[in-house]
Amino acid sequence: MVNIWHTFFFDPVYNTLVFFIDVIPAGDVGLAIIATVLLVKLVLFPVSIKAVKTQKIMREIEPKLKEIREKHKDDRQEQAQAMMAVYQEAGMNPLASVFLILLQIPIIIALYFAVSKGGGVPLPDINVDLLYSFVAAPVEVTMNFIGLVDMTGRSLLLALAAGVTQFIHVNYSMPKLPPRDPEAAPSLKDDFARNMQTQMRYVMPIFITFIAYSISAAIALYFFVSNLTMIAQELYVKRHR
Repeated sequence: MVNIWHTFFFDPVYNTLVFFIDVIPAGDVGLAIIATVLLVKLVLFPVSIKAVKTQKIMREIEPKLKEIREKHKDDRQEQAQAMMAVYQEAGMNPLASVFLILLQIPIIIALYFAVSKGGGVPLPDINVDLLYSFVAAPVEVTMNFIGLVDMTGRSLLLALAAGVTQFIHVNYSMPKLPPRDPEAAPSLKDDFARNMQTQMRYVMPIFITFIAYSISAAIALYFFVSNLTMIAQELYVKRHR
């Protein structure tokens, strides 16, 4: 398990970060983190675009799914088969978004440990034992992002930026639920869906802000840049699909 962690997550992230620290002027760790996030997003771009398209298709087929849930509400197996047929007809995998989220979690953890632990040698020191043969140890390492924010400390500004961009991304990507029908009977599913949307729209950005501030400015910067790329991907899909 340790070998998997180092081979596929920590070592690649650490070497990528060190590489960018070496090539970026003054060895600015904050700029290196931005470059690392953009590279990770580029590698994950096909999966990310598929996840964004999945969300868009889900919004489009939601009326059909609602009809199926109502039509087969007493037969769960028939309901599942009918919904799967709709998914296949739309050419989508409903688990694409979940896979993307699960894939990013170890990357975030690896970035945190790369900055704060460094395999036992935290930045600004470099653990040369972990470097690939083609990655040189940087001569200069600057922990202050553009001379203002210590990447190993906390940054309220970056944490708020992460929360705000998370709010924008969620509200931009999630479909708006139709207003309640005053004549319709109360529905547990409808209430659950509305509660989930409320939590995603408002609670999640607050949670991201809290996590970003509690851990380090490096993670706050990761969330901020990551959210910006996700917003850009949403715009791309809406214009080119």
